[in-house]
Amino acid sequence: MTDGGNTEGAPDAIDWAHLSRQTMGDAELEIELLTLFLTQAGEFEGRLAAAASDKARRDLAHTLKGAARAIGAFALGDAAEDYESALAEPERRRALIARLAEAQLAIASRLGR
Repeated sequence: MTDGGNTEGAPDAIDWAHLSRQTMGDAELEIELLTLFLTQAGEFEGRLAAAASDKARRDLAHTLKGAARAIGAFALGDAAEDYESALAEPERRRALIARLAEAQLAIASRLGR
């Protein structure tokens, strides 16, 4: 779990070396964090669609940004930040959802799912 390489199918979606540093090389902790992130990421798009206000959508994007960056999903974190700052631009939402899918694919592959 602690190699620095990227998972095939979603290059650069996750910085595995960063995640390893964050977990101090603890493979069990990595699995726990990635599993938690996958669960939350799987709910994100539905929660975003159901959000009743721009503030709620910004809050969701902000939460995703922090979680993504914590596990090394920097492109997803950047897309969440872009979305957070420009909610009215549909291409920002499409980019965010695309980056979310890339991160989910990389994590699922890493976890063997």
